[in-house]
Amino acid sequence: TNVINFLDTLSNDSKKVLVIGGATKGSGTDKLWENNQIKITSLDLVGTENVDYIVDAHYLPFKDETFDGVWIQAVLEHFLSPDIVVNEIFRVLKNNGLIYSEIPFMQQIHMGKNDFTRYTASGHRFLFKNFEKINMGVNGGPGVSLSWSLKYFIWSFTNEKIANLLTIIPFFILRLFDKFLPQTASWDSSSGYYFFGKKNINFKF
Repeated sequence: TNVINFLDTLSNDSKKVLVIGGATKGSGTDKLWENNQIKITSLDLVGTENVDYIVDAHYLPFKDETFDGVWIQAVLEHFLSPDIVVNEIFRVLKNNGLIYSEIPFMQQIHMGKNDFTRYTASGHRFLFKNFEKINMGVNGGPGVSLSWSLKYFIWSFTNEKIANLLTIIPFFILRLFDKFLPQTASWDSSSGYYFFGKKNINFKF
């Protein structure tokens, strides 16, 4: 639903969208990649068929106000200085351009030494303090958080393949609990958070 809201807010005109960390298409983003009214520019530190530029996003090689939207999903935790990346996003977005960000909170380390940071909901919001908020919320509640912990607990004395296998059913059941919890109940124990906002040069945090 977040990707649909992003697309609807972009409007039906041809738009330029920058995807940061596009080597692997993010969960639930098929409608973004398949939309023929959007010109996607994808970048990452590794090359795949989805990537247009192999670039360090601390230094985006684009002119000011190039893009109508930026999508950065489960990527900021892999940067040494996320604040620099967010400032670069602000720079390359047109005024009233959209930003969608997801970042993990109660998740174990992934990608080993290349995973640096976790943010609370308020920390994530402050990271995007120069952007006007459209919406923000939970991305996976306490059930998902618990399933992550269970997986890594099993992994600690077996291996990843076994841990994945043994947590398929618990993960499905625990995710069901999240569907019945109000967002306020999940806020402090979320697996991750999302922020959806826009660049507004007149906005004051």
